[in-house]
Amino acid sequence: MQKNNTESLRQRTLADEISAEGIGLHTGRQVHLTFKPAPENYGITFRRTDIPGSREIPALSKFVVDTSLATTLGRDGIRVSTVEHCCAAIHAMGIDNLRVEVDAPEIPIFDGSALPFVRMIQRVGVAVQRAMKEFIVIRRPVAVGDNGKSARLSPSNSFGMRCRIDFKHPLISNQVIDIKCNAFNFCREIACARTFGFLKDIEMLKNAGLAKGGSVENAIVVDGFSILNPDGLRFADEFVRHKALDAVGDVLMLGHPLIGHLDLDKSGHALNHALVEKVLSDPSCYEVIRATPAEMARIETTLPAFKAAEVLV
Repeated sequence: MQKNNTESLRQRTLADEISAEGIGLHTGRQVHLTFKPAPENYGITFRRTDIPGSREIPALSKFVVDTSLATTLGRDGIRVSTVEHCCAAIHAMGIDNLRVEVDAPEIPIFDGSALPFVRMIQRVGVAVQRAMKEFIVIRRPVAVGDNGKSARLSPSNSFGMRCRIDFKHPLISNQVIDIKCNAFNFCREIACARTFGFLKDIEMLKNAGLAKGGSVENAIVVDGFSILNPDGLRFADEFVRHKALDAVGDVLMLGHPLIGHLDLDKSGHALNHALVEKVLSDPSCYEVIRATPAEMARIETTLPAFKAAEVLV
């Protein structure tokens, strides 16, 4: 890393405001979403514009109130659900400060992937700010597990991930992806991977008044033996790629871009969140580094293979 090239180490927001509309997965309602630039050291926040006087909800672990069907943030009894695809795009694209406004209890599902959010960011571009980025650097391994599922963070010289799934289904059995989670790889390898569900489960959700907006337009639908989407899959292993996408969004709740290796075995939102909470509960597990040239040089001494370009965008 060139010590005099600090622009890539500076915080970023969007160059302009941008909006989009889409269907809410569970409500089936039309949802209006807006990304707004935010000042330095502001972080990522969500706000419900349909509720007068509602406060912003920071995208932080302590504001995660539900992980049963998606990652849901909440404050003062007000919730914003299905934030993980939006957060994955924000995290991977290197955005540090952003106000996300939505006029419904959930983020629009769009096509079921993170690609529409990436395109929103690309459409207006980023603005480089004066303040330096901060990273959360994993210093010792942390792991959680439950019923044969596990999630683990280990020290590394960049943000990388190994993700494995096995649904004991002919089409979703023992899929694995290893990826270095920079913006280029995210956009090329996992951003367009869609959420998925089994037909029997979707029917059960609809009977319970949920998934009203769900369809083959915004999810991969699988029955006992086949894909019901007319256009098929975007990748042969699209299922595990989407689980990796979800995880990139879930670890945004650490509060800083991650430098560490994430190893997931049949994990989901609940276990991802449990891992984030366990890391934050023990300060000996991590260090928050402000990305001044001096601090980054210190990281390089500790992590000799570290290359800033692999982590920053």
